Amino acid sequence: MTYQEKISGLGELSLVVVQPERHAELLHSWVVQPRNAFWGMGSHSVEDVREIYAFIDRLTSHHAYLILLDGEPVGLFQTYQPDADPVGERYDVQPGDIGMHLLLNPGRRYPTGLTSAVGPALARFLFQDPAARRIVVEPDVRNQIALRRLTAEGFTFGPEIDMPDKRAQLAFLTRARFEADHPGTTVG
Repeated sequence: MTYQEKISGLGELSLVVVQPERHAELLHSWVVQPRNAFWGMGSHSVEDVREIYAFIDRLTSHHAYLILLDGEPVGLFQTYQPDADPVGERYDVQPGDIGMHLLLNPGRRYPTGLTSAVGPALARFLFQDPAARRIVVEPDVRNQIALRRLTAEGFTFGPEIDMPDKRAQLAFLTRARFEADHPGTTVG
């Protein structure tokens, strides 16, 4: 277990490191769903997914985690160092920047508020590192659901950028903004 947090009204959120051999079929079942088209892996095979996450597992700059709620997989969370990622070639990376990707895919219906509860929990996880000063995300500009969620979570939008596989909207959440929006949260 990499991280655990009790989320009132939802249950115990845990992050566990993705094990490519063990989790490839589950991840594949999520990324090929039409509702997850913005993940960009809709035409990938199980073996493609296994290879991608095996590659990520070998990197020191990128990490992949399963998000569990009361032990049940509900999503995929990835972190990365922007200066070791293509996004870092497209904006002025600042010391303390940490990138993230999030794909929620609960297998059963959860109470309203799953997304709004998971976002702050993941930010608390990232900001445990005292060196982390700002969370960086770059969703597809067409992903209106993600853009609305980022606004609600306190991210500020930067420029649009061209990534190898999409036109992306840069967005940032500073530690100071997160702590101001979540009084009583002690991170790092």
